[in-house]
Amino acid sequence: MTATTTPRQQHRADVIVYGAGGQVGRAVIAEARRRGLTVTAAVRDPERHADLAGDGVTLVRCDVTDPAAVAATAPGHPAAVSSVYTPDTPSTEFYRAATTALVDGLARAGVPRLLSVGIATTLQTAPGIAVHDDPEFPDAYRTFSLGHSAALDLLHDSPDTLDWVVVTPPIDLDRTAPGTGHYRVGGPHVLGPRIAQADLALAIVDELTTPTHHRQQIAVAE
Repeated sequence: MTATTTPRQQHRADVIVYGAGGQVGRAVIAEARRRGLTVTAAVRDPERHADLAGDGVTLVRCDVTDPAAVAATAPGHPAAVSSVYTPDTPSTEFYRAATTALVDGLARAGVPRLLSVGIATTLQTAPGIAVHDDPEFPDAYRTFSLGHSAALDLLHDSPDTLDWVVVTPPIDLDRTAPGTGHYRVGGPHVLGPRIAQADLALAIVDELTTPTHHRQQIAVAE
């Protein structure tokens, strides 16, 4: 097994995944390893996610809302993926803090590319009109969506040296269906109703290995 490291130990790998313990983070790691990429899996609590460590995967501790922690874990990686989430902090507060820390910390670490996983409710149904702007959209879900929207605004305002992409799946992100090996790309508008989680991971790793989109939000769907 690959040992868990602390932020003080610089580690070189093809990608660092923040939020690696979540379902999307794990799917991205699995797809990256399938293609032979090495991965640093960054989580708040490595003891809870010890199963992530293994051949080609190094587990590190990181609070993604702390710029210093991001700066300490990121060196040596050409790209980062963020699929972070917590139920413990209000969405707007958490995603503002996490995005600010990623922009700052990755710059300090010299990491030029960030792929962030978005949510479908921030996609547009018409120019400048997001799904969550519909007057009938439930307030509770709108509050969560606004956190992601705030993060997107921060990325748009980030220095040009950060090459970011927000990869956004449809509302129906099927976590159990087998991957098809195919997906469509569009955006930042609503593109389709569904995608398998494995195909979302495929799209993210494709952007890692062959950067196609730059400083923009994209939608992916089956």
